[in-house]
Amino acid sequence: MTCIAIDDEPKALDILELFTGKISFLDLRGKFRDPIQGMDFIVKDKPDLIFLDINMPELSGLQLLKTLANPPLVILTTAYSEHALTGYELNVVDYLLKPFEFERFLKAVMKAKELFELKKETRRHLQKPGRRYENVILLKSGARTYRIKTDSILYVEGMGNYVTFYLHDKKIVTYMSIQEVLNMLPEEVFCRIHKSYIVSLKHIDVIEKHRVLIKNNSIPIGQTYRENFSKAVRVQ
Repeated sequence: MTCIAIDDEPKALDILELFTGKISFLDLRGKFRDPIQGMDFIVKDKPDLIFLDINMPELSGLQLLKTLANPPLVILTTAYSEHALTGYELNVVDYLLKPFEFERFLKAVMKAKELFELKKETRRHLQKPGRRYENVILLKSGARTYRIKTDSILYVEGMGNYVTFYLHDKKIVTYMSIQEVLNMLPEEVFCRIHKSYIVSLKHIDVIEKHRVLIKNNSIPIGQTYRENFSKAVRVQ
């Protein structure tokens, strides 16, 4: 796994370099005291994992994270425990409270590795409609791979690093972002109506001002997505 460290404290960067050097599957590609330089590297080189300090001048780690459209895996580091909840709301892998020992660092890294491998496996099994199986996708969930017809998908809910596909007869949880799901589904049938929800236009039973109903499930319509959803419904 390629990784970088962003922290305005030289000593903290030295510790991260020492710890990453002890783990064979980590490849530290850069250390940055300037978060802007770190952000530029992320955009251009797309590392798999970031060790990101929260409290930095000019641009905090949380602010940096919010600017990234498709952030990689992130492990936050900080001396202030009050930031933990905010960090988890941004779907980070783990939160390291300074000063941390190698054992705690290793635990966070192993969690990141597990998510990284799961994401790779999921992407390997994904099949876009029209390439090999028309209107079929493959979803990796645990030790199983499901072959799913897109017509059977009612809606999709994003939950941090995971998404849940709700089908007629079951639900499937897999590791990917809500944006990745949107990219692989046929856009003429599926529409994102909320930051956490994608719905099948075919399966909507009721449309109200602030929500839609699918099989008695209430799904909110986000203000940001309202106009696009209205256009999609008119096309249908």
